[in-house]
Amino acid sequence: MGDYVATFEELRLTDADRAGGKGANLGELVAAHLPVPPGFVVLKSAYEEVVGAGTHGPELDELHTLGLAAAQSATRDEAQQLDELCRRMREFVHGTPMSPAVRDAVLSAYHRLGDTVTVAVRSSAVGEDSATASFAGMNVSHTNIHGDEELITALTDCWASLFSPRVLTYRARRGMHNRPEMAVVVQRMVAARTAGVAFTADPATGSLDRIVIDAARGQGEVVVSGAVTPDTYVLDAAGPTLLTTQVGRQSFAIVPGTDGDQRIQLSESDAAAPALTDDQAVAVARLALEVQAHHYGRPQDVEWVFDDEHLWLVQARPITILPSDTATKPPDAHTVEGRVLVRGLAAAPGRATGLARVLHSPAEGSALADGEILVAPMTNPDWLPTLSRAAAVVTDSGGMTCHAAIVARELGIPCIVGARTATAQLTTGQEVTVHGSTGQVYAGNPLPASITAAPRPVPETTAPEATATRVYVNLALPEVAERAATGDADGVGLLRAEVLLTQALGGRHPRDLIAGGEDEKFIQSMTTSIQRISSAFAPRPVVYRASDMRSNEFRALEGGDRYEPQEHNPMIGFRGCYRYVREPEMFRLELAALARVREQTPNVHLMVPFVRTRWELEQCLELIDESPLGRQRGLRRWIMAEVPSVMYRLPEYVGLGIDGISIGSNDLTQLMLGVDRDSEECAELFDESDAAVLNAIEQIVTTARSLGITSSLCGQAPSTHPEFVEHLVRAGITSVSVSPDAVQHTRHAVAAAERRVLLDRALSRSDRR
Repeated sequence: MGDYVATFEELRLTDADRAGGKGANLGELVAAHLPVPPGFVVLKSAYEEVVGAGTHGPELDELHTLGLAAAQSATRDEAQQLDELCRRMREFVHGTPMSPAVRDAVLSAYHRLGDTVTVAVRSSAVGEDSATASFAGMNVSHTNIHGDEELITALTDCWASLFSPRVLTYRARRGMHNRPEMAVVVQRMVAARTAGVAFTADPATGSLDRIVIDAARGQGEVVVSGAVTPDTYVLDAAGPTLLTTQVGRQSFAIVPGTDGDQRIQLSESDAAAPALTDDQAVAVARLALEVQAHHYGRPQDVEWVFDDEHLWLVQARPITILPSDTATKPPDAHTVEGRVLVRGLAAAPGRATGLARVLHSPAEGSALADGEILVAPMTNPDWLPTLSRAAAVVTDSGGMTCHAAIVARELGIPCIVGARTATAQLTTGQEVTVHGSTGQVYAGNPLPASITAAPRPVPETTAPEATATRVYVNLALPEVAERAATGDADGVGLLRAEVLLTQALGGRHPRDLIAGGEDEKFIQSMTTSIQRISSAFAPRPVVYRASDMRSNEFRALEGGDRYEPQEHNPMIGFRGCYRYVREPEMFRLELAALARVREQTPNVHLMVPFVRTRWELEQCLELIDESPLGRQRGLRRWIMAEVPSVMYRLPEYVGLGIDGISIGSNDLTQLMLGVDRDSEECAELFDESDAAVLNAIEQIVTTARSLGITSSLCGQAPSTHPEFVEHLVRAGITSVSVSPDAVQHTRHAVAAAERRVLLDRALSRSDRR
């Protein structure tokens, strides 16, 4: 639409650097044809024009640097200085005149939504709602805004919220010292009857087979802010099937009023009844799973709204912190025999013992000493400077998906929410132990002597288990990789080129760059991105899967309509190995980028996707041999096992020089059973554990072993189905590759399976004697 605004339809994840995480995510959801209310994003260029390049820009930069330094430790002595610095910075922003060009662009986009339509105005800071930083509730959002002047005022408020104590504390604690930048989402309001948040993994335990929904009447800010204790619904993701319903405590709701948000009291009957029917809870879960599927299976934090007729999706972001399922289950809980003072919802795992400090507002935060237990009615984002000093937090209200719980998980401190009477039952100076994994607060320190209660807790974890079967990670983005590299993964089993390529090339179709003579830009951009990942994991192996180039996905890129065919079934169309042979230009550039990466980090290897026949693989390998990459020593050449023909042709492929094979269980299942996994009508037919699929996987693994090459499986099944893991281990698979959040859980399942296999073999030898 212009230099300062863009509609959701014009945005993709690759636009996060100009539309912020929230705006870019909404663009992706619209592109996936999910039910998102219409809107637009005021891009960061508008902020730069008005604030960054404004009369107070240099002063803001200087004060921001001082503010980050004050927020770094956020002691009580520094809190007052931080408040004063932030107050001055916000005054500078509010005192900067609005550029006429920006004002005209924003209001023109607003009027295209309708005549004085009511909108929500939400911050979308650059780096917000990313895979590593949620900024949960840190920056300002406004709802029920209508009219030109209200919109401009709300926009300026969002910009100014970059300079609040809670935001600077969050940025300082996460090492984000760069100059802040802000885009703003403007979205048509939905007349909410019920609203809330859905997590596609259990935020307390990390279980990937559970969906947790918090719901309340009216608008959803009462859920995310922790102002009420919402209803909580837990569902099995396999259905999804509703497992449990827990009615919360909501005495009021926020609804649209003539002058903006209006707070209304609920009747006793409304307050006592569940906010959602069982069918509505299942519908929310299905929508959340659709979002997760569109984001390559990464667990999502989804905000949703029901109006009188429809279910809407208003926001989605990756879950930034997700504990291991096995790591957060309290194995010692049954040994704790102390007196329970308070019970609530287990919102963030870990244990801490310390002195309680009962506070009723963020303004009292300076009274909290480092390492004390914060006890509060609720903890909205204004509490962050105080939370960052607390050993644990306990609140009267709030649900498992409220901002306080999210931030506590990111800070790594135990959190119990919805305890109802915590501020009345607990007293300042009282020694208590908070068990964030069970939702219980004990008197004193009742933990057994064998259990150490650290003054500054860390989430409960178990030591990594040694396994003969390697556990790799599936990755797509450098920023996720750098964090995953610090964990227990043995390497990267699947580095997807598609997302990496789209990000590196700024959303342009690769052939558009080639047509413009920009080969070097392609090679250098990809080299830089891959190098970040390979360096982080070195010397552990990183297997780069060359771009699969499915036509329906690449058509969405800039210039894609000129280069991509219209296919009725792109799943089995012009993609993978065959496309490299027919259109080798882009593949040659990928090979050149990999060759440069390997000059610095030779732990990178190549995998060719969607191999159908011998002759196409043979020609593809010739392209590799002719490239600079093919002349490098130590390169391992893998192929994906997605097409059933691999069961017949694997010996021929190994004869051509293939070193390893990775089973793509999703595509293999689809083609073995002839079912589209994205089809709602056929959903129950898609089953990676079907006997035919398991037999195919076993054939591939055993053939690979007999031929002396490595075998792997990329997918989520090993992390969610222990019996699937055991089948792979018994077949002799070399490795499995799962999402970063599932590595520890998968390694535990692999170790258990290996122990059972060894025991069975020992018993079998004993029987033969």
